[in-house]
Amino acid sequence: MKPIIFNGKFLTVAPTGVHRVAEEMIHAFERLMVDRTGDQTLPGVTVIAPTTAGRKPSFSLIRVIKKGFASGLPKEFPWEQINLPWIARNALLVNFCNMGPVFHLDSLTMIHDAQVYLTPASYSLGFRLWYRLIQPLLGRTNRGILTVSEYSKGQLVLHGVAPAEKITVIHNGCDHVLACEPAHEFVAAKGLNEGRYVLALSSAQSHKNIRILFKAFADKRLSHLTLVLFGATGKSTFESLGFEVPPNVRFVGRIDDAELAALMIHALAFACPSTTEGFGLPPLEAMILGCPTIVAPCGALPEVCGDAALRADPHDADQWVEKITSLAEDADLSARLRERGRNQASLFTWDSAARKLALVLGVAAPDVSAKPAADAQSR
Repeated sequence: MKPIIFNGKFLTVAPTGVHRVAEEMIHAFERLMVDRTGDQTLPGVTVIAPTTAGRKPSFSLIRVIKKGFASGLPKEFPWEQINLPWIARNALLVNFCNMGPVFHLDSLTMIHDAQVYLTPASYSLGFRLWYRLIQPLLGRTNRGILTVSEYSKGQLVLHGVAPAEKITVIHNGCDHVLACEPAHEFVAAKGLNEGRYVLALSSAQSHKNIRILFKAFADKRLSHLTLVLFGATGKSTFESLGFEVPPNVRFVGRIDDAELAALMIHALAFACPSTTEGFGLPPLEAMILGCPTIVAPCGALPEVCGDAALRADPHDADQWVEKITSLAEDADLSARLRERGRNQASLFTWDSAARKLALVLGVAAPDVSAKPAADAQSR
């Protein structure tokens, strides 16, 4: 069996989005390998990161090595495309964050979505051109491509990134949010009242479609409720892009897992109006914590959320007002959604994802059992 190297470029940035997926997958893979072998060392598994990597992950047995002559250059491009394939020349290389070296043939790359084709306005021209150039090359040169939903697989095939027979779907887990103690005091500290606010991820990307939530909360029927947005994108950014931000919108900025868990637990609902999603992790995080969820029936959201979330047209603000109002006025509906959401989200665990990854790597037998993740990182 060849050594396995995980591309550690994700350690150069904060653990959000695809970087969170990389870290949780490696944690779960480590747990699986220890459970399978009983060994207390995993000498054949390593994370190789650029020397610029600032974060120190809490892997117990998997070594993290910072190495490479090109690490200091912008965006680690030379490190990933030139240095990493040489470092990993005798190993099976696994890349989790949409990109990997073109000239390392014994590689697997996880491409989470086809958004650069579906919603090009969400990305800069340079970013779009780079992804459209490199990802199809990876689809041809890699041993295989991983993705996170059947929807994403279909889109990657449709846009010529890779043929269907070369793509394996590994759903994300969401159970990392159960591993931390919620910071319940955070809700009151932000001046929020339990059950009187709707939570959503703050992003100005066009496909995240936050504009429809602004329109909904500008409606007088929701004037008694607050829209709470978490994440790096603040009010000034939206206003600079021409968004009209209603007065009952609150921005709480970047938060850690404990604060996010508290916001989800005490929210009236979580809203995800995206016009496309490769997976849709935040709605599942909300559902597993018992937060009623409203999604647009787009992208992978129906696949992931099933019938456990309410659905509203991503272009119809009235539907969002009506769904939010129904939750505020119908305690039985809210209770049913909480139960359905927990049941649906419990199907998506990192240990299950790691088992499927191990099968693709050829190092473990099938096992559909799962247990909660034990590690959580700040976002």
